[in-house]
Amino acid sequence: MSFLPKLKDITTFIFDVDGVLTDGSVLVTEDGHHLRSFNIKDGYALQLAIKKGYNVVIISGATSEGVRKRLEGLGIKDIFLGTGKKIEVFDKLLLDKGISTEQVLYVGDDIPDYVVMQQVAIAACPNDAASEIQQISNYISPLNGGKGCVRDVIEKVMKVQGKWMDDQQGFVW
Repeated sequence: MSFLPKLKDITTFIFDVDGVLTDGSVLVTEDGHHLRSFNIKDGYALQLAIKKGYNVVIISGATSEGVRKRLEGLGIKDIFLGTGKKIEVFDKLLLDKGISTEQVLYVGDDIPDYVVMQQVAIAACPNDAASEIQQISNYISPLNGGKGCVRDVIEKVMKVQGKWMDDQQGFVW
């Protein structure tokens, strides 16, 4: 795992939604609403990362007020939904917040994430990501999208930085 030393510099997590925070399935109701399922352990890790001072950002092509409400409920403020060209949002975000690419870990699962993933310090993906994404990833989680891969990635960073369970009795790398 040669990427582990780079984790000490990560201050910013950027996540896609469908296929990363969800398993990529979309249930469609009779009235046309789209329903997605989120993993509660991923949610715990996301809100903990925010409490520990990390930037947590969502950049997704999805447009759903339900998704926005779930993410806001976790304390995420930088939510970019309905994004066509993710690289444009990414570049503006880094400029506006004064973040360098060396501080960013991006988790994506499919072709719309490809360009941004090539720009960051750590590109990560779920186990069930598209093969093109797996090929450019520094880390492939053993877990699938929507099944704990977000928690896996956040936990690795926080353990390397000594922030996982640092205020409780527990394990710190």
